[in-house]
Amino acid sequence: MRLLNWFARLPIRGKLLAMVLLPLVVALPLVGIVMLLWANAAFDRLLVTKVRSDLAVANGYFERVLGEVGASASMVAESHGLRRELADRGRLAALLLDYKSREQLDFFEFRDRDGRLIASTEGLAESKGSPAGSPLPVRPTRASVELLSPEQWARLAPTLATRVPVPLVATRNAAPSDRDREDRAMVLVARAAVQGDDGRPIGTVHAGVLLNRNLAFIDHINSIVYPEGSLPFGSRGTATLFLDDVRISTNVRLFVGDENRTDGSRAIGTRVSQQVREQVLGTGTPWLGRAFVVNDWYVSGYQPLVDGGGQRVGMLYVGYLERPFTWVKYGMLLAIGLLLVGMMAAAALLSLRLARSIFAPLERMAETVRRVEAGDRSARAGTTGSGDEIGQLAGHLDRLLDTVDAHTRELDAKVAARTRELAEAQQQLVQSEKLAAIGQLTASIAHEVNNPIAVIQGNLDLVRELLGADSQHVRQEFELLDEQVERMRLIVTKLLQFARPTEFAGYVEAVDTARVVDDCLVLVGHLLAKTQITLDRRLAATRRPMLNRQELQQVLVNLLVNAIDAMPGGGRIDLASRDTQYADIEITVTDTGPGLGPELLRDLFKPFVTRKKDGTGLGLWISRSIVERYGGELFAADRDDGACGARFTLRLRT
Repeated sequence: MRLLNWFARLPIRGKLLAMVLLPLVVALPLVGIVMLLWANAAFDRLLVTKVRSDLAVANGYFERVLGEVGASASMVAESHGLRRELADRGRLAALLLDYKSREQLDFFEFRDRDGRLIASTEGLAESKGSPAGSPLPVRPTRASVELLSPEQWARLAPTLATRVPVPLVATRNAAPSDRDREDRAMVLVARAAVQGDDGRPIGTVHAGVLLNRNLAFIDHINSIVYPEGSLPFGSRGTATLFLDDVRISTNVRLFVGDENRTDGSRAIGTRVSQQVREQVLGTGTPWLGRAFVVNDWYVSGYQPLVDGGGQRVGMLYVGYLERPFTWVKYGMLLAIGLLLVGMMAAAALLSLRLARSIFAPLERMAETVRRVEAGDRSARAGTTGSGDEIGQLAGHLDRLLDTVDAHTRELDAKVAARTRELAEAQQQLVQSEKLAAIGQLTASIAHEVNNPIAVIQGNLDLVRELLGADSQHVRQEFELLDEQVERMRLIVTKLLQFARPTEFAGYVEAVDTARVVDDCLVLVGHLLAKTQITLDRRLAATRRPMLNRQELQQVLVNLLVNAIDAMPGGGRIDLASRDTQYADIEITVTDTGPGLGPELLRDLFKPFVTRKKDGTGLGLWISRSIVERYGGELFAADRDDGACGARFTLRLRT
């Protein structure tokens, strides 16, 4: 129902275009959106499928290396040379070193059936009085991934101890941890029994590879999974081994563009994101999808690593940079979107040209009616070039407008005359009411204020008379009091000027602005003395504006008091004057307070607008009125020099 109501309100052009284009603008965008969503999802699935196969390749290589370590241990355990050298520990150690070099492992050791170390590639051996027992856990499997404590690793391969500790690096999105280093060793270890000639076990051979900082191992995995040129669009592949959630061997870089730097630029010691850790190590489920890796987003695959006891102890990761593929995806989606938009635009243009012969005459008539409503009585539809019903309707409209125009002109003349009479009467009524209200207000203020002024002036004269010659000690203070009494008298006079301008008795003179500023500073000196505010004066103006001296003093005192109130904790007031080319004289009062702000600036000079708790909001309004009375201007703005504070600019004409 709402759709039908909306369609009914459309103009004829809209109705025609809606009927022609509705199937196009609805069906085609829907198809386009479906295509875009499908393409986006398909592209993402393709990326995940690739990283799944990459992770399978990496895991296959990892399992193969683990099997090779086991095969190496079995080969040494079954070798005739080992049995031949059992009696000589020195030659047995040399033989194990030879096997270690040939098999490219990190350590070999032989222990007797009591678990006592007989010979090792590390040059270790235990005497008969030493405690027996291997630092490696006893597992039913021949080869496995194991975690060894620092003490266990020191008993196994102390010469490689420097490769084990990994300082933890603060990593974005990682789980909170109070650890600062990872001291455990992750080892691919294999064990094989050595049997004597009688078939009885006489000992065990242990062999293994340390994965901590094993850069050659991880780089080889990366080269297998992501050989040169295998990733398009400038993406790069990475591989990592994790001990728990800590990168102990990786080619992920801490800094972008550090591919050619040494081990110091690798992200060893950084940690996997908490979300990945909880899924892979917490539930044992592989992670396949986008993940934040150290400093960028990668399409990532994570798989848990389990030790010989079935416990999840780490992760194997491969992934490639997502950004290049994302740009390609967005480019593809943009191309599809532009194609759809282009097709819709072409169809719309064609439909518009075909429908123009129908809606153009109707639009001309509608425009004619709008012009008539706007006051153009001469507007007519004219010849439409169409001989159908629409052309006939245009002719009827023009004849109707001619008739209406004639009647309207006659009615307008009568309305205009009556309107003038009502406007004159209304203006006189408003002016009368305004003058009456102002007169009452002025009389009340004059009565209430003039009496205290007279009392103050009389008492000042009495004090002078009583002090006699001693009054010269406070002559300046008496003069200031006389000036302020005169100022109050002038305020009452200005109110009377507003109510009865012809009776105003004020006067103007050429004012020395520097002297007026000095007088103002005397008046506000007691306020400055109570604060930590410093005053900087730069009075360079030489011209003398024509205005009332007391009124200029009233404006400047108001600006100075406002600046002092804006800085209760102290600050600086810059008071400057200069001669200008256009405004003749310019006086600025600048403070270092909090400033005004756009909202307050908008209404600052309106009555009753203030931020002071005890303020009336009339000071700036009255000040601007005084200045404008003499042809001047008063502006306010926040400081534009990068510092906090407000600046009030007073421009006066000479």
